[in-house]
Amino acid sequence: MQLEEEIKQEKFKTQEQKLTVNLIFTYYWLLDRLKDRLRPHDISMQQYNVLRILRGQGNNPATINLLKERMLDKSSDASRLVERLRVKGLVERITCPMDRRAVEIRISGKGLDLLKKIDDEEKQANEVCHSLKSQEVRNLNDLLDKLRD
Repeated sequence: MQLEEEIKQEKFKTQEQKLTVNLIFTYYWLLDRLKDRLRPHDISMQQYNVLRILRGQGNNPATINLLKERMLDKSSDASRLVERLRVKGLVERITCPMDRRAVEIRISGKGLDLLKKIDDEEKQANEVCHSLKSQEVRNLNDLLDKLRD
């Protein structure tokens, strides 16, 4: 469906304005679908992002600062997110033996199992791109990268 129909707006001042509104609209459209996928697992988008970062660290622990640097939502409170994940048993906080003020964070086995389950479901969730051909997906990725340059 065309953006104009979706938001009940007949026209835009410029194509650039339409692009901006379209990107914002599409972001929220995608976010709603991702939230629906995560709701049964009782984790937020930000918590999911933290778990994925920690899994990507492999055997290397992460610090709160590393998580803040790599998170998609830079306004998130990484310390609070980690604590919520720790309470759920999805991450472990380990006091650094070299510097007792420093804390290392690792994903737990339970956290890895949850991500595996979500990964299996993600194959079905990628249907949001079903209307695009492979080359169109690559082109869109390239254009979005270019837009941020």
